[in-house]
Amino acid sequence: MKKLCHYISGYMGIVVLATAILAFVFPGILQHIPPKVINYLLGLVMFGMGLTLNLQDFKIVFSRPKDIIIGCLSQFTIMPLLAWGLSRLFQLDEALSLGVVLVGCCPGGTASNVITYLAKGDLALSVGMTGVSTLLAPLLTPLLTWVLAGKSVDVDVTGMFLSILWVVILPIVVGLFVKCLWPRFTHKAADYLPAFSSVAIAFIVAIIIAANADKLWAGGLLIVLVVMLHNVCGLGIGYLIARLLRLPEVKKRAISIEVGMQNSGLASSLATIHFAAYPLATIPGAIFSVWHNLSGAAVAHLYQKKRVPSK
Repeated sequence: MKKLCHYISGYMGIVVLATAILAFVFPGILQHIPPKVINYLLGLVMFGMGLTLNLQDFKIVFSRPKDIIIGCLSQFTIMPLLAWGLSRLFQLDEALSLGVVLVGCCPGGTASNVITYLAKGDLALSVGMTGVSTLLAPLLTPLLTWVLAGKSVDVDVTGMFLSILWVVILPIVVGLFVKCLWPRFTHKAADYLPAFSSVAIAFIVAIIIAANADKLWAGGLLIVLVVMLHNVCGLGIGYLIARLLRLPEVKKRAISIEVGMQNSGLASSLATIHFAAYPLATIPGAIFSVWHNLSGAAVAHLYQKKRVPSK
């Protein structure tokens, strides 16, 4: 079982891609699943994230505040502005534009820590950035969405704030408490959590794609291109900013990956809960979930081949 879980988590991008293709080709299998299941699955992923964290992981916030501030400022400026700019450049319709902006305004994704580890980046910085950006998300994600999309779409800032608290923050806190109370259980479960999260994310993507398969057939290539550009530009600009600030190579890699990889499952969840009148708004998050795992694996492979300077 452990070996199987290792393969599932190690090839997460392929698992998510294969599931997405099956959902696209055979949408009827999943179309009866209610959208609220997405929220439960995302909550389970966040609970699993809580089980893997330690209170020690947050010490970096106090010991290296400069790095965290640089990373989080980059996270919540580069990706939202890129999302808004690409939506305007490619003249996306209202729903797809909203979905892209939602992805851009979300915190870093949980997979970024794994990719940073594989890329030989600063793992402590990556974990710290994910934790801090997630804690900031209840405030910044609704606010930024309102600023960038509020003129064309009615954005319920308070409702989004509460949704992120319930779907993201609460499960993480519960996971942390469970780890503190039953450390032996969580230690045994640690081998299975990455695979469980991979399967849950794959199901989230599949449910969204199955529900919108017909619309994707009609005009999916453009939104795929926008999502790919959003992710790749985020990875590149994140690295460039860290380079301009003359940060060490390991930090450049961590900030690049953390900025470029979003919690796209949260974007789809928020679109499902708060923007039911715009069903296509869930699509960019689903596509991002597929693509950023593939691009993340490719980036990690490239970084593995590049020697990390000693200083």
